[in-house]
Amino acid sequence: MRCSGFLQFSVNLVAATVATASASASSNNNNNSPRQVSCDAATFASLLPATAKVERVEYVSAGSSFGEPGFDLMYPIPPTNLPELCAVIIAVASSLVSVYRFGIFLPAEWNGRFLAVGNGGFGGGINWLDMGAGVRHGFAVISTDTGHNSTTGDVSWALNHPEMKIDWGWRSLHGSVVLGKTLVTSYYAKPIGHSYYSGCSTGGRQGLKEVQISPGSFDGVLVGAPAWYTTHLNTWVCKIASYNWPAEDPKHIEWQTLPLIADEVIRQCDGADGVTDGIVSSPELCNINWDSLRCSNGSTAVSDFAASSNCLNDDQIGTLQNVYNGYVVDTTGEQVMPGFLPGAENQLYTVLNYSESSPYGVGYVRYMVLDDPLFLATQYNDTILQLAEQFDPGNSTADDYNLAKFRDQGGKMILYHGAADGLVPATAGTLYYNRAVDATSQGNVTAARDFFRRLEIPGMHHCGMTSVNAPWAFGGASQAATLGNDTYSVPGFADAKHDILLALIDWVENGVPVDQVIATTWNNSTIPSSGVLRQRPICTYPLTARWDGVGNVDEATSWSCSSDSNEPSSVPHSAGAHAYMNPFSLIVDVFRIFI
Repeated sequence: MRCSGFLQFSVNLVAATVATASASASSNNNNNSPRQVSCDAATFASLLPATAKVERVEYVSAGSSFGEPGFDLMYPIPPTNLPELCAVIIAVASSLVSVYRFGIFLPAEWNGRFLAVGNGGFGGGINWLDMGAGVRHGFAVISTDTGHNSTTGDVSWALNHPEMKIDWGWRSLHGSVVLGKTLVTSYYAKPIGHSYYSGCSTGGRQGLKEVQISPGSFDGVLVGAPAWYTTHLNTWVCKIASYNWPAEDPKHIEWQTLPLIADEVIRQCDGADGVTDGIVSSPELCNINWDSLRCSNGSTAVSDFAASSNCLNDDQIGTLQNVYNGYVVDTTGEQVMPGFLPGAENQLYTVLNYSESSPYGVGYVRYMVLDDPLFLATQYNDTILQLAEQFDPGNSTADDYNLAKFRDQGGKMILYHGAADGLVPATAGTLYYNRAVDATSQGNVTAARDFFRRLEIPGMHHCGMTSVNAPWAFGGASQAATLGNDTYSVPGFADAKHDILLALIDWVENGVPVDQVIATTWNNSTIPSSGVLRQRPICTYPLTARWDGVGNVDEATSWSCSSDSNEPSSVPHSAGAHAYMNPFSLIVDVFRIFI
């Protein structure tokens, strides 16, 4: 049974849940003045079940740093400029052969709230950077290492280790939340006012999964670019290798050509939203003219690209079309995973241009599905999809669409996705949202908006950043970490209008629904001190940002969220779904911040 592991684990932690049963009072009603309590192992050891132990406790003075730079392979860069806090690391035996760890930041000045932050890819490590950003807001923050220590694209730890797969799939986060709440409640000697979650990519999947198996864990959930359809996305990423390899095949597209293709797509599709600003803001309205990409071969070229040495032959155009079309089963023609949107080309190298296959694809098949380290991407066929669906390694796929229990307990959720995501297609986030609206609200988007809202960010890559100077920073998971290890929120704009996590808090605690959040980018898109370049409202579906036709297009005040949307009123639900991919493969391997 898919849920048997969860039920067994819940029994093991039943004692740890008792102390959190009353954690429903508003944080605004709590007296959250600093409490004089010892930051030492003895303070926490007596609260732990027999399967857990205190690994490390350390007092951190204001302005200091904390992390595991010599150990944590996924998040080796520790946050700096921390507030005064108590840092704790707990190790939990999740089975006879598996252990996960989680870290907690307990600030001296606590805002009465609990925050769990997610992870990225297949990486194992406590996400100290996102914890650092969260504690700067005053949260008591936790993060799990998902039961192993590895970089984002390393899946070898899973080989013949089904219990470790379960830890990565759901168990480590769930157990960390349950036990973490117990420790927080005891440390401050008062109940938690409200509980929140923030994660992107795998972190987005983790958040959805926790809501599905434990609807009462969080009052507010922020889900970014969720890799929720593990069985379909990761297998498709493996199959994508067959679209573009081997390199000597006429169908092969070099990674250097992708930005040039992106420029041509922008030329064709930029103005679909009525504003020519270098951003494809309405990719669903973009019908690519393939003749503008096809080599003219001596005839009159219909575009500069078609006349250039980088033009595409018919086989290469077929490669691009496969990526936009999604995972289509060879024998039936059924689409089981939606494809990437026009505008994502600048980041498609992550799935198209590994010499073998993306590790998020071939690694998943090798070590998660088949337990066969000798498997090659060239051996992929659609029967592997069937195996993945049958076993769902780690029970990681977050495909329960009925969120009624979460809704009925007053929970609020925001799902966001970059339209230019070249790692996890934005269409996958839309697919989950549509299925959840169908299952929970009988297809009524207006009713669903009472508890669940979705944003699509034009020009934003996977979880953050941009290649087209699009506003992208709005307080999403891991975004502050890309701006520096001493950064939190949106520098210069730490308020609910510009920070989606603060907007979520306002929705949960004050009943202020989130219709928009203002995104920011800078003259150097990752250096806030370079000065603001653009700000623009990102509207919750089905609202759409509209320029007033008069003001400066780079200023948020020139835009408003309108219900007059060009987006289709309904999205076909026959497409397969989405899974998890991972962070910027190349960039993340260096910085290990995203996903």
